Amino acid sequence: MELEAINAGILSIVPPVVAIVLALVTKEVVFSLVLGILSGTTIYAFSTGTGIVGVFDTTTQLMATKLGDNTTMIIFLCLLGILVALVNRAGGSRAYGEWAVKKLKSKRSASVATAFLGILIFIDDYFNCLTVGTVMRPVTDRFDMSREKLAYLIDATAAPICIIAPISSWAASVMSYYPESATHSGMTAFLSSIPMNLYAILTIFMVFYMAIRKNGDFGPMLKAEMNATKGIHEGKMEQGTAEKEFLEQLEHSKGKICDLVVPILFLIVACILSMLYVGGYWGEEKMSLFDAFGNTDAGSALALGALVTLIFSFIYFMIRRVLTFRDFFKCINPGVNSMVAACIILTLAWTISGVCRDLLSTGPYVAHLVETSGVPVGILPALIFVVACFLSFSTGTAWGTFGILIPIIISICEAAAPELLIVTLSATLAGSVFGDHTSPISDTTILASTGAQCNHLKHVGTQVPYACTVAVCCLIGYIIAGFTGKLGLAACTAITLPSALILLAIALIVMRKIAGPAKYQKEVAQE
Repeated sequence: MELEAINAGILSIVPPVVAIVLALVTKEVVFSLVLGILSGTTIYAFSTGTGIVGVFDTTTQLMATKLGDNTTMIIFLCLLGILVALVNRAGGSRAYGEWAVKKLKSKRSASVATAFLGILIFIDDYFNCLTVGTVMRPVTDRFDMSREKLAYLIDATAAPICIIAPISSWAASVMSYYPESATHSGMTAFLSSIPMNLYAILTIFMVFYMAIRKNGDFGPMLKAEMNATKGIHEGKMEQGTAEKEFLEQLEHSKGKICDLVVPILFLIVACILSMLYVGGYWGEEKMSLFDAFGNTDAGSALALGALVTLIFSFIYFMIRRVLTFRDFFKCINPGVNSMVAACIILTLAWTISGVCRDLLSTGPYVAHLVETSGVPVGILPALIFVVACFLSFSTGTAWGTFGILIPIIISICEAAAPELLIVTLSATLAGSVFGDHTSPISDTTILASTGAQCNHLKHVGTQVPYACTVAVCCLIGYIIAGFTGKLGLAACTAITLPSALILLAIALIVMRKIAGPAKYQKEVAQE
């Protein structure tokens, strides 16, 4: 049966509404996406007269099509999972920790080293959280840094870094949601969105501000830091089973810092060259670098780069004698298994986006509503940012939020406000990362607590004021962006990004005065 789009009218918004409402109520993204898909294919099947049999036929056919179109993305994620397992087993992470213990002489230097390690490990947030926490915890404990502060540094350099790194599992996810029919390719759109991803950029700014400035903390985090200097660690927790297994793996390794850095650097180079190769940079037609990146197939290029990196890593670790032949192949199963959940969410998200875009014409219908509603188009980025924040926080997943919102906002913007397409995409990504960063049910937040061995609720309670301070500045930034978008993306970015950074700098000074030492000195003294 050939699937052709129909004009479902108001019924076209049922699948995303079902998915969003169920996600908020049940906190189960997979269940919500499945019901959203089935609601859409049911509408389609009965509208085309195929009945109940058509529901399942349409669902399986669309899912198979979407999975087939994005097979290379699945391959890349699995190869990336294997590479992460290899680097951990080789011991490069442990070597970095040993170096840090010897070289770092103050809390400030330990904070900066933690932030830099978080930025270095940008290819996957799971890898980031567990590695940075395990490696840096003995160092930060030495300088009486609170576990809450360590957990924040880990969490704030996980998702916010991954979402602006073109070579990461997160970037692969975002690019895969971008339809081929859109104005920009997935790679071009992602690269263009980076400067306007205000939440990620402002969070990284805040991380280094808090790491470098001696007296920058405020709110519950300040209280935790004041207690830590007195030897009181309310947020400290003992190792769990998973953490002990991870530590044992590192302890039995014999790697050096180069065993962490070299594979990651090689992955970056290999993926960049693969993108240029797949994009036709060395083809018969002369192409500029930017044109080649825009013309590339991100999934194929990233999968090729990851495969070449795995082959290089095999040879490199064999020569270095930090892994045996058997050790190398023992990493394959756990590496692939670590990406199974992500692959399931991606497959369902691709399918529901196909239901909305390819079957029910949801985007054009919503775009028409926006055009005829009289609501100023300029508030669209700020509105999408708020929706993405709320949805991602409630569900605990940024990836599920991407899958639901990106196809819809692309359709809306292409019809109603083409000049705001990249800005609105950036707002979607920024809001999704905020929710993933702060939600108590987010896997990244939980892993940050695990890596720092910090009480989970203490981590959430101390981190949320920091994240909300950034989010408010971002919201104002997206309001500015919405009304400067007509000037062009470059001019819009040049106005919006500095404005948001200045707002954040002012906000940090104000918050320090409102919720600074004066508020907590008596409480800490009594404890």
